[in-house]
Amino acid sequence: MPDTGRAPVEPEVADVPVRVSVADVLAAQARLRRYLSATPLHYAERFGVWLKLENLQRTGSYKVRGALNAMLAGLERGDDRPVICASAGNHAQGVAWSAHRLGLQAITVMPHGAPATKIAGVAHWGATVRQHGNSYDEAYGFARELAAQNGYRFLSAFDDADVIAGQGTVGIEIAEHVPDVVIVPIGGGGLASGVALALKSQGVRVVGAQVEGVDSMLRAVRGDAREIDPVPTLADGVKVKIPGFITRRLCASLLDDIVTVREAELRETLVRLALEEHIIAEGAGALG
Repeated sequence: MPDTGRAPVEPEVADVPVRVSVADVLAAQARLRRYLSATPLHYAERFGVWLKLENLQRTGSYKVRGALNAMLAGLERGDDRPVICASAGNHAQGVAWSAHRLGLQAITVMPHGAPATKIAGVAHWGATVRQHGNSYDEAYGFARELAAQNGYRFLSAFDDADVIAGQGTVGIEIAEHVPDVVIVPIGGGGLASGVALALKSQGVRVVGAQVEGVDSMLRAVRGDAREIDPVPTLADGVKVKIPGFITRRLCASLLDDIVTVREAELRETLVRLALEEHIIAEGAGALG
């Protein structure tokens, strides 16, 4: 079960201009280098492309970059409140690890049915696990209620300027290898927004990738921001009903294109990665 579902536009967010820039990504890199290592680029010879192996990052995902940067930036602003998130997967583990590393309290609201391994991973790092509802939407609503009632800082998996800047450090690491084109999976848009911020000023073409029928960002940047009902897919980590508000605006202005792939193509790629490159990728990771 992914960190997906809707990303409701809060009234106060809709009225605030997007304030995240290349400078924010560079600041994130300076913060994170003390805690996280750069992940390798692997040349997949049979595919003819370089792969950024974020599965080798702490907690097994790039999500820890955004969570940790958000907490570090908050501490710089004097915000040491407990953090709370809604997630059933990688974001929850990134929040838990980051809070443990920084000595902050973390609460993760996870829907019933979340993978036991993910729950155990969150609990291992000392975060409080609250299970609520049977979907991400229900967990999200409950997490927002708890944040409002207790004064916690709610940390979005993607629609947060500090989170976006943290994810953008992936792009800075890629930039060192002077790419021509970078393809990035899109769910809520946090990774794609951050990577595009890091790379566009250097003339790199950045393309987002979604699965057919799980293409809420593509529809949103074309003017159709209605909630979608995502089709079943192996890329469950990008099954987002409505993309983020901040990320939608950044993707619309920064991405050169958004392409969709068929489920059969995704399945074939996952198999080939395992058999030919000996890489076990998540479905969402095989998109880019």
